[in-house]
Amino acid sequence: MNEFSLKYGCNPNQKPARIYMADGSELPVEILGGRPGYINFLDAFNSWQLVKEIKEATGMVAATSFKHVSPTSAAVGKKLPEDLKKSCFVEDIAGLDDSPLACAYARARGTDRMSSFGDWIALSDECDLTTAKIISREVSDGVIAPSYSKEALELLKTKRKGSYNIVKIDPSFVPAEIERKQVFGITFEQGRNNFKIDRALLSNVVTKNKDIPEDKMIDLIVSLITLKYTQSNSVCFATDGQAIGVGAGQQSRIHCTRLAAQKADLWHLRRHEKVLGLQFAEGVGRPEKNNIIDIYLSDDYLDVLGDDVWRKNFAVRPEPFTKAEKEAYLKTVKGVSLGSDAFFPFSDNIDRAFKSGVTYIAEPGGSVRDDLVIEAADNYGMAMAFTGMRLFHH
Repeated sequence: MNEFSLKYGCNPNQKPARIYMADGSELPVEILGGRPGYINFLDAFNSWQLVKEIKEATGMVAATSFKHVSPTSAAVGKKLPEDLKKSCFVEDIAGLDDSPLACAYARARGTDRMSSFGDWIALSDECDLTTAKIISREVSDGVIAPSYSKEALELLKTKRKGSYNIVKIDPSFVPAEIERKQVFGITFEQGRNNFKIDRALLSNVVTKNKDIPEDKMIDLIVSLITLKYTQSNSVCFATDGQAIGVGAGQQSRIHCTRLAAQKADLWHLRRHEKVLGLQFAEGVGRPEKNNIIDIYLSDDYLDVLGDDVWRKNFAVRPEPFTKAEKEAYLKTVKGVSLGSDAFFPFSDNIDRAFKSGVTYIAEPGGSVRDDLVIEAADNYGMAMAFTGMRLFHH
């Protein structure tokens, strides 16, 4: 198959639309189910590169949840603690601990569930039945993987009454070194971003604290590779082998940091006993629970706890999660890693990161205020590596 016709482009008025190989070769994908669209394929090909590179850099299986050409999260296949299983709504998945790939996707999907609603999924390895069981019950647009077990494919083909988008990609496919796209009828051309992200990239530690443990190296690698395929400007928080907060597409870097930190904070707060102990009303589904939890953790908590509405949401009315309680809990968070796709121009990014438990940082360096940024990191006892490489993606 050299080309694949699409229903339309980014929007219904943008016709005709297709994907094709300009050199006449075969497309490196096979459509096993559904009819993916223009944005689906943008997500599919970006997300596949992300998980492929994380697998190559860490040696661990990887998964990502993509939405509108940016990852909501990415993760490697580490087992989930029991509280995280409950937070991610996967405590009932039989055999989860025995499937590293299912663990990776459970982490990726569970990080920012509101953003992941209707996601595109990429898996670094063959999709097994356990992973397919998680996918089958979530609201999702499609999945790309190098292969699917017979049982997994059979299950996924029942999703959306058989119309779920399932894409198989050739893992050996190597794209051309030069890539092109058109904007306003004008062709842009550039070399592909083949820059390799690995442990060696983190060797230039510029702070007084030089200690970056192996598990934190993996967190920083996950963060940086996630940023490589995130719409810029972008900042990514990571811990325990997964991205827990992605701030994408902001014009100001401090806004990237604030957005990523806010998402990371919510990820931590969802694991608090008050949230894990919420008793929802009968019939409340997973998407609704996500929305309720998000509001419960916000300043608008009365929208779900008010006298006139709480019975619709809960079987037992919970106590409010006060601002003081949340701040006290977040102060216990330590050891979080942070990556940035470009240098920090001001130390305010470091100050905000510290409030969300950041101890390890990787950023390109090169700002005229690098000395102030390093000084701020030193004041907090952080270890910060300058990578020397910008990771913009558009």
